[in-house]
Amino acid sequence: MSDTIQLLTKKRTALATLILATTALVWSCKDDFLEIPATGALTDSQLATTKGLDGQLIAVYAQLNGRSTRLASASNWLWGSIRGGDANKGTNPGDYTDINPIQRFETITTSVPVQDKWNGNYEGVARANAVLRIMAKAGSAIPEADQKRIAAETRFLRGHYYFELKREFGNTPYVDESIDYGTGIEKVPNNADLWPKIEEDFKYAYANLPETQGAVGRANKWAAASYLAKVYMYQSKFSEAKALYDLIIANGKTSNGKKYGLVAKYSDIFKASNDNHEESIFAIQAAANTGNVNNANPEFDLNFPYNTGTAGPGNCCGFFQPSFELANSFRTTAQGLPLLDGSYNNAGNEVKTDMGLESSQSFTPDAGNLDPRIDHSIGRRGIPYLDWQDFPGKDWIREQSYGGPYSPKKYVYYKSDVGSLQDNSSWTPGYTAINFTILRFADVLLMAAEAEIEVGSLEKAREYVNLVRKRAANSAGFVKRSNGSDAAKYVIGTYDTAWTDKAAARTAVRFERKLELSGEGHRFFDLVRWKTAATELNAYLTYEGRKLSGALGGAKFTTNQDEYSPIPQAQIDLQGQDVLKQNPGY
Repeated sequence: MSDTIQLLTKKRTALATLILATTALVWSCKDDFLEIPATGALTDSQLATTKGLDGQLIAVYAQLNGRSTRLASASNWLWGSIRGGDANKGTNPGDYTDINPIQRFETITTSVPVQDKWNGNYEGVARANAVLRIMAKAGSAIPEADQKRIAAETRFLRGHYYFELKREFGNTPYVDESIDYGTGIEKVPNNADLWPKIEEDFKYAYANLPETQGAVGRANKWAAASYLAKVYMYQSKFSEAKALYDLIIANGKTSNGKKYGLVAKYSDIFKASNDNHEESIFAIQAAANTGNVNNANPEFDLNFPYNTGTAGPGNCCGFFQPSFELANSFRTTAQGLPLLDGSYNNAGNEVKTDMGLESSQSFTPDAGNLDPRIDHSIGRRGIPYLDWQDFPGKDWIREQSYGGPYSPKKYVYYKSDVGSLQDNSSWTPGYTAINFTILRFADVLLMAAEAEIEVGSLEKAREYVNLVRKRAANSAGFVKRSNGSDAAKYVIGTYDTAWTDKAAARTAVRFERKLELSGEGHRFFDLVRWKTAATELNAYLTYEGRKLSGALGGAKFTTNQDEYSPIPQAQIDLQGQDVLKQNPGY
C-alpha cells in the first residue's frame, strides 16, 4: 500500500486484551472471539464514505508510476522508447542486464521487467476494482454526486491500466469489481478482446466526469475524451476518433480550467516549474521534498547522465541513451523539412558525434541544418545541457561503444531546481517534482491529423501538423549559448504545399510523431499499430547495430511475435495453461 494511503489509516482504540476480557464473560463453545482485526487495518464499512473512497481513489492514482514495480510505469521508457528505437539501453553490458534482451527482441517468459509490467498494472486494476466494490456496498450512504464522480475517475484509471496491458500483452484476463479472491478470479482466461471493455470505462468517464476538478491531477471529462479517441485510433476507428478530436480541439480544457493549447516553448513542456500547463491533458503528479521520495517522480532516476558529480544532474546511471538514428532524424532540408525518404542515415546527413573521443579532446559540433527539437531531446557534445554546462561528451557516458555518445534531456531537472524542485534525500538526486505527461495536446493534434488523413481530409491534417511545427520553430525557445546565439544551425519550416497524396501525408504525420514525441514512450506502440514495426525496427537495428555491435549487433524484430511481450511464465504457472494461453512465438 502506498505512503499516500497511510494518510488514511486510523489507530484502533479497542485493545485486544479488552476484547478478550469482555468476551470471557459470555459462555460460548465458539472460538470466533479469537478473530481480532489487524491493528491499523480499515474495514469496508470504515471506507464506505466519501472521504474513505476518495482516499482509496488516491491509491489508484498512486499506481500510475508503478511504485515498487518501476517498469510498470506509464512513462514506458523501456517498452515504448527503447524498443521503438528512440534510445539504447546504454550504460554497459553488465548493468541492468534484464533490459538487454528486451531491446534486442529476445525477451524470455521469465523476464523480471515483463513480470513488473504485468503485476504493476494489475495492481492498478485491483485498486480500482476495490473502490468500485466498496462503493457498491455503501449504496445510498454516499451522495449520488460523489458516487458518480468517484466511479468515473476510477473507471478512467482502470481503463488506463487495461490500455497499458492490452498494448503490451495483447489480450489479458479481464477482471472487474464483480470478481474477487475466492470468487473465481484465478479462472479468468485471456481469450476475450479487451478493447470493448476499455472503451466502456472511458465512455463512462467521458459521460460522467466534470470539466474541471478541485485538484489538478485528477482526470476530467476532456482527458477521458482524449483517451477514448486514442483507444479508437488503436482500433482504426478513424471516423469515431475524428468526431471526438473535433470536440476536444474546439472545447477541451485541463482539469484546472486552461483551454487546451501548445506551450509556447517546446522545452517548457518538461519543466517542473511549468507543470500542469495548457498542453498537459493527463499527467502523473510529482512533488519533491515532502519527506518521502515516493511522492516525487522516480521515472528516470536510472536514466540521467552518468558520473556527473555536482556538475550535472542525476549522477546515475545512463540506462537511456538516445540513439544515433533518432539524432539523425532531426536533420532538415534547406526549407527546414525532415528527410522523409530516410536519407538522414546516409553518409553526409548523419549528425556529427564525438564517438571515440575523450572529453579533453577538441570537437566541433555538427554544422548542418537541424530541427531545434534535437537539443531539447538529446544531450550532444558542445551544446548547453539545460542550465548546467555544455554537454562534455565521454565524461558523462559510461561506455560509448555500448550506449553511444548521447544522454537524454527531456524530464531532466535544471541546476536551478536543485533543493526545491528536486529531492536530495535518497541514494540519487534523480527524484524530482517534474510531472510525467501521459497525454499531451501535441499528441492529440498529431493523432487527429492521422484520423483526418484516413477519412480523407488531408488539408486539415496538414493544418494540425503545421501547428506543432510552428511551435517548434519559435526561435525564443531555441537552445542558446551564453552570448544569446543559437547553439546550432536550427532550420525548421512548415508544410506549405497542399497535401494531395494520402500515402505521402501519412508518412509526414508519422514522422512528425517520431520527432515531437521522442523519448516519451510512444514510438514502439505507434509502429505496431501502424503495422510497420518489422520494416522500421529491422532497418533501425541494422543501422544502429553497425554503430553499437555489442548491444545491438545481430538483433532482429520478428513479425507475429515481437509485437507483444510474453505472458509472464509465473502467471501461467499460477493459473494453469488451460486458463492462460501464451502469446505466439514464446
